[in-house]
Amino acid sequence: MEDARSIPELLGDAVSQASKLFSAEVELARAEASRAMSEFAHGALMIAIGLALAMPALVLLLMSIAAALVGAGLSPAIADLLVAVLVLALAAAGIATGLSRLSADRLLPRATLEQMRRDRTAARELMPRN
Repeated sequence: MEDARSIPELLGDAVSQASKLFSAEVELARAEASRAMSEFAHGALMIAIGLALAMPALVLLLMSIAAALVGAGLSPAIADLLVAVLVLALAAAGIATGLSRLSADRLLPRATLEQMRRDRTAARELMPRN
């Protein structure tokens, strides 16, 4: 059976299919962005909860370490300074790790970008060559 559609009809179908493909890719990008933002928000919430729970315990632990250093013969000022320097170093390491996990690279819609690359390649292959 021969397809008797005219060129305008074929072009109309092609435009319609391209529009549907574009809409599907936009929807995929939205879903992927939503998932990434949800992961980001959940991660941030877990960090906040962990910090809120750890704060009182950390204060007590640091006071105990400083008291032990005083008991070992250090002056209270030196014991407090040593504990403060140790805690600042640990805090800096934690902040650096957290920032690296919240990078923009982790939020890229990789599946959408890959699908768009494949679609572009497929469309180029279907285009007539002169």
